[in-house]
Amino acid sequence: MDPLTPDELGRVRALATSSLCDADKSFALPDPAIRAMVPDVRMAGPAVTVVAPDDHLPVLLAAGEAAPGSVLVVVNPRGTRAVAGELVAAEARRNGLAGVVIDGYCRDVAGLRRIGLPVFARGSTPASGSAHDPRGLNLGPVALGGVPVRPGDVVLGDDDGLAVATPAQVRGALAGAEEVERAEAAVLASMGTGRGLADHTNLDDHRAARAEGRDSSLRFLV
Repeated sequence: MDPLTPDELGRVRALATSSLCDADKSFALPDPAIRAMVPDVRMAGPAVTVVAPDDHLPVLLAAGEAAPGSVLVVVNPRGTRAVAGELVAAEARRNGLAGVVIDGYCRDVAGLRRIGLPVFARGSTPASGSAHDPRGLNLGPVALGGVPVRPGDVVLGDDDGLAVATPAQVRGALAGAEEVERAEAAVLASMGTGRGLADHTNLDDHRAARAEGRDSSLRFLV
C-alpha cells in the first residue's frame, strides 16, 4: 500500500469529504451514527487500528505511539463505556495525530471541543472503561461501523461524516474532487448575482433524456 505523500495529504485535507465521495462513489461509508463530536473540523490520515473492549489503555498507548498524521480507528466491541476523552485527545494532539474515530463512546465533550482535535464517536457517556489490557494496537483490520479498515487505509471525516478508501483511491479522486469544489464555488458566486441553480446545469436536457430512458448525467455548466 503506497501511502499518500505529504503534498497529497495536504490537498485532501483542503477538501470536503463529500467532494471526494462525489469524485469516487466507491469510497466506503461507515455507519453515519459515528459522527463528529467536535464541529467545523476536517480530518484525513492513514489508519492506525485499535481494539478497545471497554478499556481505554490501548487507546492511550496508541495516542502516544502512533505516527504523526495518523488517525486512530478505535473499535469497542462491548460498546458500553467511554474509551477516550479529553486526556487521550490532548495526548493525540501533542503527538501530532490527525484525529480519533471511535466505533463506541467518548466522554469529556466540552474538553474535546476546547482541544479541537477531530474526534468522531457514536455518542458520549460519563462512564469510563477500565485500563487493564495493553494489547489491541494495530492488530490488523477492524470493522468500523460495518466497513473494513486496514492499517494504512485513508480515513476521511468532517461534519458530514466519515469515508474510508485506499491511498490509491484517494489519489485517483483528488483532481476530480478539486474540480467539484471549483465548479460549486463558481455556481455559488453566480447564484449570488441572482441566477438560479438550474441555469448552471444541464437540467433540462438531463430531465428529457431520463424521461425517454436515455443515459444521462446531471452536471454543472461552468
